[in-house]
Amino acid sequence: MTDSEIQAAIHEMGSRARAASRELVKLSTGQKNSILLAMADEIQAREESILAENAKDLARAEENGLSKAMLDRLTLDSKRLTAIAQAVRDVAALPDPVGEVLTEWTQPNGLHITKKRVPIGVIGIIFESRPNVTTDAASLCFKTGNATLLRGGSEAIHSNVALAAALQAGGERAGLPADSVQLIPFTDRASVEHMARMDQHLDLIIPRGGKGLIEKVVATARMPVIKHYDGVCHVYVAADADQEMAADIIVNAKTQKPGVCNALETILVHRDIAASFYPLIGQRLAAAKVEVHADTEAQSLLGVTSIPATEQDWSTEWLDLILSAKTVSGLDEAITHINRYGSHHTDSIITRDRAAAERFQHEVDSAVVLHNASTRFNDGGEFGFGAEIGISTDKLHARGPMGLAELCSYKYLVDGSGQIRK
Repeated sequence: MTDSEIQAAIHEMGSRARAASRELVKLSTGQKNSILLAMADEIQAREESILAENAKDLARAEENGLSKAMLDRLTLDSKRLTAIAQAVRDVAALPDPVGEVLTEWTQPNGLHITKKRVPIGVIGIIFESRPNVTTDAASLCFKTGNATLLRGGSEAIHSNVALAAALQAGGERAGLPADSVQLIPFTDRASVEHMARMDQHLDLIIPRGGKGLIEKVVATARMPVIKHYDGVCHVYVAADADQEMAADIIVNAKTQKPGVCNALETILVHRDIAASFYPLIGQRLAAAKVEVHADTEAQSLLGVTSIPATEQDWSTEWLDLILSAKTVSGLDEAITHINRYGSHHTDSIITRDRAAAERFQHEVDSAVVLHNASTRFNDGGEFGFGAEIGISTDKLHARGPMGLAELCSYKYLVDGSGQIRK
């Protein structure tokens, strides 16, 4: 197809999504939940065909030399597909925020004003690699009464098409309006630009992927964008920290799933405990096969082979079994370092001092700031939101894990009895 034909096709999909959004607002919570359960059932009913399509994507990815972390994100199997279907069922079980009254009051003139949650309308999701984003995004958007226009990366195109088809087909049998969930079948770069420019059809666009993709969408989009830049996450180990706890948290945050955005990338260690803590964490990281890029002090104390850290390392999202280590003089230097080199995503402090923890949480400019806990807890499921649409590093209109409430806007309903303004 020519570029103009692709543009026309994408705009037509956007127009149909807008029409679907008008029908979605008419559905009750019960109807939406029944449709979600039907979607989940259809995913599992199509397991064989979905896994066959995923195998095509994996074969191509291996030919193209995708990294081990990227291949893991791309891979589906029976267990993961069951988990994907269950995530859709979990969304059905969540409270519906649409129609929730946020606040209400009556003016002196008798006008009664109600602020109520409503759907955003049509949401575009542009993402890379992970097929489960197709179902997570579509189910969350649908639960909140939004039509969804999805555009995945070329590396997962067969998987994404199969999953989107299952969602729409299963949902339609239970009353899902046509074109509520659509997946753009084009994987050329120009399709991202066409999608980002059609503000007459899309109310919001959410890019999930590498920095290059996100910057392209931000530079092009004519509608609001909620984005997630790098996850350069930190753990600061204070002088009074329980060192065994700190080691457990660091190993979990780095190794439990290293290829995700809330995985740990840099540790900051108070100089007063460097001589005792670095050998402890050095052995633990070596046992987990983690490569450490360390400053001079850390290198001399880790007791294991490490690599001299560079300036660039402090702002690198490794997404692998690699960790940066820096020695700091205290809380002030730790906060300054994080605010300079971090990505405003997730950071944690390990300390027994509640006042220090509160100051760290107040002054670190990140979406989620933890005390004595792993960075891996920055997650919609762990927060009780169900499947998440992503983790926003923006400050407007959503920040951190985005669940159902973040996929709503609001409107004011005003009831009068004949009032006129004088």
